[in-house]
Amino acid sequence: QVQFVESGGGLVQPGGSLRLSCSASGFSKPYYAIGWFRQAPGKEREEVACLSSSDGSTYFPRSLKGRFTMSRDTAKNTVGLQMNSLNPEDTAVYHCAADTEDCRRWPGPSIYWGRGTQVTVPA
Repeated sequence: QVQFVESGGGLVQPGGSLRLSCSASGFSKPYYAIGWFRQAPGKEREEVACLSSSDGSTYFPRSLKGRFTMSRDTAKNTVGLQMNSLNPEDTAVYHCAADTEDCRRWPGPSIYWGRGTQVTVPA
C-alpha cells in the first residue's frame, strides 16, 4: 500500500521560506516521477515541481522557476521542496505525488496522491 508522509507546511509571512518534505513508500512497481501539485480554494490543481527518479532532473512551471527547488535523499526515499520568496498566491494545499509516468507526461492515470499539507501566506 502506497503511503506518503508529508511535512513542513504552515503559516509564513510574505517573502519568507518553507521547506516541504515527502517520504514515499509501499510501491509495488517503480515510479518515475515524484513531486508536488497544489490546489488553492476555488482554483484548479496545478503542478508545482517534479523530480525524475531516473536521473534526478527537476522540472518546474515557468512561473515558479527560480523560487522553488527540489532535492532528494535516495537512501531515505524522501524528497524536499524548498520554497522561497513566498507570496499570498502560493497559499494552497500542497500534495505530494508519485507517478509511473515521467515528469513530461504526469499526471498519468496511475498517479498516487498524498493527503497534502497546508501552506498559508497571508496578504
